[in-house]
Parts: sequence; C-alpha cells; structure tokens
Amino acid sequence: MQRYDKLSINQRVTPQSEKAKPGQVKNNADGYVFKINDWQRLDRFLILGSDSNTYYQSAQELTKQNVDSIKTIIEKDGIGVINRVVEISKSGRAPKNDPAIFVLAMCSGSDNKEVRKHALNYLSDVCRIPTHLFMFLEYAKLFRGRGRLFQEALRKWYMDKSPDRLVYHMLKYRQREGWTHRDVLRLAKPKGAEGVHQSMFSWVTGKQVYPEQWPEMLNGFVACQNSENEIQCAGYIREYGLSREMVPTQFLKSPVVWEALLEKMPMTAMIRNLGNMGSCGLLTPMSNAVQEVTRKINQEAIEKSKIHPMSILYAAKTYAQGYGFKGSNNWTVDGNIVDALDDAFYMAFKNVDASGKRFLIGIDVSGSMASMKHGGIMSPREIAAAMSVVHARIEPLVHYMAFSHGFTPLPITKRSTINHVMDMTCGFPFQRTDCAVPMLYALENKIPVDCFIIYTDNETWFGRIHPFQALKKYREIMGINAKLVVCGVTSTGFSIADPDDPGMLDIVGFDSAVPLLINDFVSKN
Repeated sequence: MQRYDKLSINQRVTPQSEKAKPGQVKNNADGYVFKINDWQRLDRFLILGSDSNTYYQSAQELTKQNVDSIKTIIEKDGIGVINRVVEISKSGRAPKNDPAIFVLAMCSGSDNKEVRKHALNYLSDVCRIPTHLFMFLEYAKLFRGRGRLFQEALRKWYMDKSPDRLVYHMLKYRQREGWTHRDVLRLAKPKGAEGVHQSMFSWVTGKQVYPEQWPEMLNGFVACQNSENEIQCAGYIREYGLSREMVPTQFLKSPVVWEALLEKMPMTAMIRNLGNMGSCGLLTPMSNAVQEVTRKINQEAIEKSKIHPMSILYAAKTYAQGYGFKGSNNWTVDGNIVDALDDAFYMAFKNVDASGKRFLIGIDVSGSMASMKHGGIMSPREIAAAMSVVHARIEPLVHYMAFSHGFTPLPITKRSTINHVMDMTCGFPFQRTDCAVPMLYALENKIPVDCFIIYTDNETWFGRIHPFQALKKYREIMGINAKLVVCGVTSTGFSIADPDDPGMLDIVGFDSAVPLLINDFVSKN
C-alpha cells in the first residue's frame, strides 16, 4: 500500500490531529472532524439507530448522545421532527423502524400540545402493524402519562383498519413487547364498533361472542389451534390463509406444515424463515419447495414487498452459513437459494440512470472498519463492499481504491460480487485512517474525477491534511469542480465533510436511496 505521509503539499494544510477550521471537534480517535448538526444527527438516528457498537464507542453512549440532541430539536421544532420521522419511516429507507417509533413516542410526550397532537395523528403512518404499536406504547411509558389525545389515537388505529386487515393483524401479532391487544383495547375503549370490529374486540377482551358471528379467519384460527395432527393443521392453513404466527408451536417443526405456509408466504417472511424451513427438512436438494422459494424471489415480488437491501443481505448471510445466530437450528445450504438471494440484493435497489460522471470510490480498510455491528452479522467493511458493487452496476466510469494511511487500487468491475470485493479488502493489516488519501491519490496521478465517494466509519485521525482541504487542493490544481460524498457506515456524531461546502455531501448508512441521491447530487452544477 503506497503511503502519503511524505507527499509534498505546502499550502493551507493542517494535520488531522489539529483543528483546521472553527467548528471542528475531536472525534473518538483523537482526530479533528466536523460536528454534525441536530437535524443530521436525527437522520442518522432514524436510519441507523444506535443499538450497535462502533469500534470505539459503546451503544449506550451513542444512545444517550442521540436522545439528548433529539430532545433539543423537538423543543425547537417538534412538528418538523415528526414530519421527518414519517418521511423516513414510510419511505422504507431504514433497515429498522424502531428509531422512528422511539422518536414519535418522544414527540407524543412533548409539553407542547400541538406537537403531541401532530405525533399522535401520524401514529398509523409510523406504527403500521401491531408490533410497531406495542413498541410505541412501551416507549411512550418513558415520556408522559396517557391522556385523551393518546386514547383517541389508539382507538383510531383500530377503527380505521379494514375488517380483513384488522382480523389478520389481531391474529398474527397477538403479543409483542409485553403488550397484547387486550391491553391496548382497555386503554383505547373503542366505541361504536360494529360487525367484524365488534366481534374481534369482544373476542380479544373475553366478552361473549357467538362462533357464528366470528370472521372466517378467526374460525380457521381457532380450528387450527385445536388441530389433532400436522395434516389437519396444514389443511386449515391452506383453507383459511393462516400465517406462521397463527400455527400452534408444536407443529412448527413439521415440513408438511411449512410446505402449506410457503404457498402464500410473502417474500419478506419467506427469506426470514429460510433457516426454519431448512432445519425442519423441507428445503431438500431439487425439491418442489426449493423451486418454489427461488420462483418467489423475483423483481415484482421485491418491488411489492419494499424490502430493504440490508434485510436481504442479512438473510443471505445467515442462510449461507447453515446455522442461526440464536438457538440451535442448523440446515443444509442449497446453492440455488443462495444464488437467488444474491440476485435479490441487486433487484432491491431502485432503478437509477447512469450520471455519466467520473467517480473515484475509496473504501476505508482500516482496523475499525472490520468491527462487527448489526447483530454481529455485517461489518462496516462488508457494507462498504456491497455499496461499491452497486455503483459498479450503475456507473460506467468508476475507479476504486482501498485506503487507510495509503492506497491500493481495486479491480472492481460490473461482474464483481460482494464476496470478490470482500476478498480484495480483507487482506490489509490494521492501519491508521486518513480519509484525505483518495483526493491526494487522484491529484498525484492526475486522475480526472467529478465525484469522490468515501465509505468509512468516520474515525479519521491520521495524515498531514484534512479531507476537505485535500478536496479544495484537488479542485485548484486539476481545475475540476469535484464533489465529495462521505458515506458513514456507523452512527457516530461526526462528519469529515465541510458542512459549509455545497460540493460535499454526507450520507448516513446503508440506504436503498443512496445511488439515486448520489446521482442527483453529482448531476447538479
């Protein structure tokens, strides 16, 4: 790896261990970076959350920092915070909805009545399934006592559901986070319910309701609960369209039952249950079940499910290793399913037109990028590799390099896979991070670049020049108004992009909209 410690740069440069501009602060690695503002921190929290460790900071520390800053911005502009929460939650940009639910619960406990009302008006938009609702209620206990607005929002959440949707939700998600529908309905005290709504509310709360008044799926659910054997259980699944959550636990190790469930199983649920189907013996080589799984993984199904690419990567990585991270499940891996999941990853990104611009993509390969996160499944380095492959599939003019305190060109092509890129980037020793290297490398070699993209954990600290200074130097000498996109793959409170430079952009996390955002940013003059 060629080093840039001794590169001759004489004007307006500052070592990264020293402050180069007002507003910079020291990060966790003792380098000076830019402190992101509250709105940027809110976005980072909503997209990545702070429930995973970075290389330097614990999850508990990050959570406290995020919550403190979010409280401040809610006090300043609670309505704006809620609108941002709804936007990110509904767009499917975040791998998990938990942070959005948490912030909405904070807003629902605001001292400002208008903020509380606005938050509760959007309860159904953010908490789209009972699991979300139960989580919201658990979070809400931390912030404020329940009042009339709170009760009305809960009542509306149930009453606005269509009869079919209500029955499905109440049977599939019966309890989560220590809450049941019976608990919530006692708080909501719904009035004026008729038909299916009234029947379901009465059944859940233990009031008398005659079986002939039950909705069809409720009849099927009760019959399934009383199944005498797996064949009978599978019959009820097919007849009434029951989901896995509606099946008695004792039948969930039966391949006959899982075969029935697979027939109408949505794609997201299917890829999450590949391990269960494999461990019970359903997904045997060249079986009808394997063919059904691979058939269901297609472009139309992916677009309909709005599944996040990260979810597919998690499923693919878990399935391919042949055992679960929790429990004792293990299974024989089928190569056809692995290939189908690999294809699904690329299908999950929205179509993006090539910008025609020239890119230099730098992948940080310092030691901190190898730290595990997201439940121990994906490291920042793996995330960066995945995103680099996506760029290769979209843009025709891309040059790749691995960097820490020096650089090594990477031969990534349109045919490269995530595993190929991981092989290229995992062989480097733990080294110091200098995020100015991509610009210095391009300047030294006179490479014309319209946009630099850096995938890093933002813990830059080593080097004789700050990244934003290196970019300005590149612009001056090359005569190209190059831009810089910094994709931070961990949720820290720092940025290496100069917030005052419109030609620098921070993007947080593994986001399905990233290719489109970069395309739009680079294409603008």
